[in-house]
Amino acid sequence: MSDDVIAAWEFAVRQPGNASATHRDGQKSRLLWEEGRESIARTLGAKPFDVTMTGSGTEAINLAIKGLWWGRNSDAKRPRILTTEAEHHAALEAVHWLVEHESAQVEFLALDEFGVIDIGDLREKLSDEVALLTSLWVNNEIGTVQPIAEIVAAAAEHGVPVHMDAVAAWGHIPVDFDESGLAAMSVSAHKIGGPVGVGARAVARTWNIVPSIHGGSQQRLRSGSLDFAGAYAAGVAAGLAHAHVANSAHETHELARRLADGIRDAIPGVSFRGHPTSRTGDNVHITVPGLDTVSAMFLLDELGHSVSAGSACQAGVNSPSHVLRAIGVSDSEGPLRFTLGPSTTESDIDEILAVLPDIIARTRTLS
Repeated sequence: MSDDVIAAWEFAVRQPGNASATHRDGQKSRLLWEEGRESIARTLGAKPFDVTMTGSGTEAINLAIKGLWWGRNSDAKRPRILTTEAEHHAALEAVHWLVEHESAQVEFLALDEFGVIDIGDLREKLSDEVALLTSLWVNNEIGTVQPIAEIVAAAAEHGVPVHMDAVAAWGHIPVDFDESGLAAMSVSAHKIGGPVGVGARAVARTWNIVPSIHGGSQQRLRSGSLDFAGAYAAGVAAGLAHAHVANSAHETHELARRLADGIRDAIPGVSFRGHPTSRTGDNVHITVPGLDTVSAMFLLDELGHSVSAGSACQAGVNSPSHVLRAIGVSDSEGPLRFTLGPSTTESDIDEILAVLPDIIARTRTLS
């Protein structure tokens, strides 16, 4: 988190009072929560009253997928869920839970080699029995951006609501919930430099969403005391991230290109994953035949370079990437994901390019 976001959280967390209380301290806390939610809504392109604050992106995704499925099956039998095998586990596990406990049926959409949904296959699988479609707006591992307008338009022909996991999109590319035609969208503050443990879900009121958390009436679709300090700090982070996308994201994109060009020139056999143009500009994802990814990550970490193999949520699981498998990449290809941010500099890129070829050469011999 930046100093501004930390300062916002420290200021808000010192405010006494439950944000749902009617006394003066409670109303001061409520104003902080409202200000945070309004800032988040503005950067999402959503109306504040359509945004529900949650405790994480995972919670937001679960509430959206399960709430839409229950809502769609309240007046008719619509058991089918369309998604892809390259989704974040938050979505995949939510869908799996519905299959196991609610007799839902899941059908996986075809992807091309870049992880883009095959619109022709989508049209063939759409029907009036589909409860919802859920997908990543931006793939969190390989950076591919889905063709949202085409997906929503195809789904609309059958009246099917679309949920987008926008955790890797928000604060990295322009998003506009109201213009998108989506039924629901989920995000997480920690992906934009906000506090961990703060998420949000935007929901269009044209769709029936059934709540899955019950208690007080603090939010229309989610019960629980309001985390006004988290919301306020997340709102500050959202404003900063939105400004970065609008004003200086091109600088990050240029650094990513510098990194990619350097890798391409120095490392034989490297492949770049994700769509070459329809992608976030802060993600560089490579695979190298025979690379021992864990060893390479360890050696880079020892030199002060934090890189990953994929989702941090699965970092403790020693298994091949389900995303790479979904797009046909062999398990023998070792992945590395580089994520750049507003604080990344040219010297950072030059430093990693100076050590990466040797580290990859060494760790390829270990595998």
